[in-house]
Amino acid sequence: MDTTPSANLHADPEKALGEESVEDIHVSSDSSSSHDVLPLHVPETVSRWHKTIESIRGLEARGISRVPPSERVAPSLANDIQIVMLWYSANITANNLGVGFLGPLLFDLGFLDSALLVVFGCLLGSLGPAYTAIWGPQSGHRTMVIARYFMGYWPSKLIAVLNIILMIGYVVISCIIGGQILSAVSGGSMSVVVGIVIIALITWTIAVFGMTPFHVYERWAWIPQTLVLFILIGSAGPHFNTSLPSTGNSATIAANRLSFFALQLSVPVSWTGAGSDFFVYYPERIAKWKVFAMTFIGLSLSFIFVNLLAVGLASGVGSNADWDAAYSTSSGALILAGYDGLGGFGKLCGVIIALGLCTNNVPGTYAASLDFQALGKIWKAIPRYFWVTVATIIYFVCAVAGRDHLFLIFQNFLALMAYWVVIFITIVLEEHTIFKSHRNFDWAAYEDKSKLPIGLAALAAFLIGWVGPIVGMYQVWWTGPAAARLGDSGGDLGIWLGIGFTAVVFPPLRWAELRFVGR
Repeated sequence: MDTTPSANLHADPEKALGEESVEDIHVSSDSSSSHDVLPLHVPETVSRWHKTIESIRGLEARGISRVPPSERVAPSLANDIQIVMLWYSANITANNLGVGFLGPLLFDLGFLDSALLVVFGCLLGSLGPAYTAIWGPQSGHRTMVIARYFMGYWPSKLIAVLNIILMIGYVVISCIIGGQILSAVSGGSMSVVVGIVIIALITWTIAVFGMTPFHVYERWAWIPQTLVLFILIGSAGPHFNTSLPSTGNSATIAANRLSFFALQLSVPVSWTGAGSDFFVYYPERIAKWKVFAMTFIGLSLSFIFVNLLAVGLASGVGSNADWDAAYSTSSGALILAGYDGLGGFGKLCGVIIALGLCTNNVPGTYAASLDFQALGKIWKAIPRYFWVTVATIIYFVCAVAGRDHLFLIFQNFLALMAYWVVIFITIVLEEHTIFKSHRNFDWAAYEDKSKLPIGLAALAAFLIGWVGPIVGMYQVWWTGPAAARLGDSGGDLGIWLGIGFTAVVFPPLRWAELRFVGR
């Protein structure tokens, strides 16, 4: 098989950000090491099929290979604003409405308590992905490749597996909610499964092409989403119970506040493992503070807006019999019930909200496909579009199987995934600020194990850090001894104990590793 790179094997980075007037970028044949190709021993038929697919105009052929500075886009205000638009568009979606419901409906918190916890939880949770986003332009690498420089080559594979589960898990939730809304709009004539099929197919179509349609889609998809959410505020707002109080004794209310705050933090922080994936075509010289600020604004603004609206809807369930009946059917039915009184126009708004979930699914699917490639050279050799298809099949099957258990999925999945993310980001921050603060990264050595950390200290700290969540988590299937001491039934301390255990043990372990191993 001829592995010499040609123009059709490279994503055009200018076009990846929507600049359609820029000519395709060509590279010389001596740069083939920087691009993903099929292994030499594949059958000629497969090779021809692969080349045909990757010759499709607009399809991003690049996987996790580094984007060198020569193939980056030129700095521009439009591209800076695109960072905000991408994060805002990807998260102003109905799955995040489902998270906001849990304050009043699961934790028995009042409107004011829930609203304050939404604001501060989303602000804090947005810091993680804002930090990892800066590494994309600096390195030209995807997040799970950058993890090798902090966790080591082999331990970083564990992080990649966990991030695959995280990305696919959130897409499962989005597909279920989308299917529920479409089913509710049709009055039940369309099954939830058919709705899931529609959401999954749209997601696959955009994600499989990669960066070009992805950035263009996210640039504009937020507009109809924002409009229909403002319409939802106007339609449902009069039924919000803004005087709804928190219930329970003071200790129980405090424990529930802590748990809901952790949940609000958990959702935005989950993007940490994909923070740099979407900005590898940005120029190296873009200011770190700018990438950080733009990411933080886009994430926090979208999450706060959507979750405050969700708290309002949830606050009205207890006083509105129609909303209560709708929520007993599904979260999607409650969202649609908010448009009651608008007739067919309300149903159209519901369809737009359901289809808008694809803006959240596309980056998650795209990131998961790259995480598969980060598992090793053999995985990397398999094209990104194949892994997009694998990820789509997995979350479609899971969504269909779990379509009647969305509430339990929310409870069991969201916080559990946040535990490993905060442990990981604690290690990255300490490695960066304590041990590499005055050292440069060799971004070209991402597959050279001799130039990467061994990772024993990071792996040990990661595993020890899990002691915190084990003793502090408050979940349906496990309440840690520390969590059980809060309130009447417990409260979630898992995130904070996970950060604490990791922050304490990593520095001495890393110092010993550098002292005796040298890297």
